[in-house]
Amino acid sequence: MRVAAIFGLHSSPRHLQPFARISDARWQIGLPANSSDADAILIFGGDGTVHRHLQQLVSLQLPVLVVPHGSGNDFARALSLRSTGDALAAWRQFAFCQARDENSGENPGKRNVRRIDLGVISAVSSPSAVADNVPKVRGRYFCSVGGVGLDAEVARRANQLPRALRRRGGYLFSVLPALFGFRPMAVEVRAHNDSSGGLDIRHDGSVMVVAFANTPTYGGGILIAPQAQLDDGKLDVCVVGTMAKTRLLRLFRSVYSGRHLRIPEVRYFQAGQLRIETKKLSDVYADGEYVCSTPVDVSVERAALNVIVPVPRRK
Repeated sequence: MRVAAIFGLHSSPRHLQPFARISDARWQIGLPANSSDADAILIFGGDGTVHRHLQQLVSLQLPVLVVPHGSGNDFARALSLRSTGDALAAWRQFAFCQARDENSGENPGKRNVRRIDLGVISAVSSPSAVADNVPKVRGRYFCSVGGVGLDAEVARRANQLPRALRRRGGYLFSVLPALFGFRPMAVEVRAHNDSSGGLDIRHDGSVMVVAFANTPTYGGGILIAPQAQLDDGKLDVCVVGTMAKTRLLRLFRSVYSGRHLRIPEVRYFQAGQLRIETKKLSDVYADGEYVCSTPVDVSVERAALNVIVPVPRRK
């Protein structure tokens, strides 16, 4: 078996050793040039590391195992990979099945490989264009959660922190500084209507946050989208309307349990496609990384990525 390994900011080849001991594989550092050059890919890192390689990973269509070594690891969490031990168990099963596959000519190696959706953010070519058929530039994949508003400002500040602080909760450290200078922003959110095929206005007014999610959590466990699933073909959208900053701080704890959906200023819905426009150009972040500025279209690419996951426990 041939395996490629990618290392994020907090990882190094020494973290590969437990995985190398499990299987008799030939290892290479970095992404393979073609899908025929490897049988699987291991990524040691967090959401940002995965995000930066998504375009190539989708193109290669090889099974990917995410080993949670980042500051947030929300994508790995959504795949039930909460620790290195979980990743080792998933890799052990994959390597065992792959060896049986090679020896028997059967195909059991895909037993713990799952196909999941990815989100796609496309910057609309003209800031003044609002028609549904506006030409767009090439889209960018994201795996977890994206958004505009306060979250984008928090992500921007978190990325400027020293690595040690980012690893120990960079999102939380950045909330208060970001909130201090933040002003609610005017946003129009349109969502695809399954009946008419067009885009209906779901929100038009000032907001604190507009988040669109492929996974339930972001920011290291913030449960912004409790109902999000990785294979349902939908984005879960959470719009937090304007409220006093003191009230927002008091309610912040509720986001870790999903109770924020009961708050009157919060609107939650699902959609296969969105258009987000802001009165002023605003940054769009996803997986903690800067993507582009508004206006944007956001959509879902079904079954875009093959991921190695733990074998479900028998009940």
